Amino acid sequence: MQYENDRYTIGGIDVRDICREFGTPLYVYDAAYIAGQVARFKAAFAGVPAWIKYACKACSNLAIIQLMRKLGTGLDTVSPAEIKLGLAAGFKPDEIVFTPNCVDFTEIEQAVETGTVINIESISSLEKFARKFGGTVPICIRLNPNISTQVNADKVDWWHNQSKFGISRSQLDTVKALEAAYDLKINGVHIHSSSVIMSPDIFTEGARTVFDIAAGFKHLEFVDFGGGLKVDVGDGNPVIDLPALGQTLENLYSDFCDQVGHRVEIWFEPGRFLVGNAGTLFAECTVIKKNEAVDFVGVNTGFNHLIRPMFYDAYHEIVNVSNPAGPAHTYTVVGNLCEIDNLGQGRQLSEVREKDLIAIKSAGAYGYAMASSYNSRPRPAEVLVMDGQAHLIRKRETYADMIQNMVPLDL
Repeated sequence: MQYENDRYTIGGIDVRDICREFGTPLYVYDAAYIAGQVARFKAAFAGVPAWIKYACKACSNLAIIQLMRKLGTGLDTVSPAEIKLGLAAGFKPDEIVFTPNCVDFTEIEQAVETGTVINIESISSLEKFARKFGGTVPICIRLNPNISTQVNADKVDWWHNQSKFGISRSQLDTVKALEAAYDLKINGVHIHSSSVIMSPDIFTEGARTVFDIAAGFKHLEFVDFGGGLKVDVGDGNPVIDLPALGQTLENLYSDFCDQVGHRVEIWFEPGRFLVGNAGTLFAECTVIKKNEAVDFVGVNTGFNHLIRPMFYDAYHEIVNVSNPAGPAHTYTVVGNLCEIDNLGQGRQLSEVREKDLIAIKSAGAYGYAMASSYNSRPRPAEVLVMDGQAHLIRKRETYADMIQNMVPLDL
């Protein structure tokens, strides 16, 4: 969302016009921003054969997935339904990687039948896979490599110790034993990553660790560094220097290829990096109220539509679209649920009046994807602005939608 000529726009369209057409609350995504992030990512890693696998759990609308295919990405999925969405969007099965967590083995069998790239993240699943498929289907293994570093050591150690993801580095002997016993074709090594790891200093040691492990697999075709790339949401916290990260990887990559004797693809699975700042949740101010020293702006949305502020204490910049030049005032912006429902506390906004249009920024990732119909309030519509037009890509949920799977009793 851009501010220009005293108005807020997305793709050149006044956001007030978009909200008048489609109503609020409303998720709006900027296709041009997404394309720019894809291009930025590709440019940063131009020195290595890097492939983007969009982590569609961040925003799994079919139109967004179609846009990613048009932009030349692959797809990272975590459920059979996401695989089906990818196929419906036009992805080929081998362009899709399936990285489930703690799922029944039947989901992995379904993914094998589909022809997607399989990423195994537990010894239990690896044993079942070995017995069922042997070396007939190539697989990737997902590691939790327990990187040791003096940079942010406490934070890195905490992240490794609390993580439920990946095969522990201490279990590599078991992996190698299964590989030998069943002639497994382990063609990829994946690191379970996060923003804790994806910083140039820590990433250097992490990449060396993963490369050292990966070099031990004779069928190796790719190394997947996962996601976890933070974006600037306006909270003042540092973000990753992507070109520096790319240069760090390029410096290590050639030595790694010399070690294994051939070129290996490098995969990444960004989600929030590509779509986070592309999305805005628009809401209408329904009430202004004062309790003691706190001025509240009540809006017609809440954590049922954007749970991140309450769930993660995540920061989302909030602006008053209707009165951008008004005098600044401190407000706490709250939702309309029968719960503590803070969207932003102690925020400086231009003066808010009832019926003003409020924009909650950086809502493109894990916004609608984590929305619910809690309090029996329907989920918003979604709109994608592309090539100067606003396209409805998901209808607003209705009461009929919410009850369609309910089965009443004849009492």
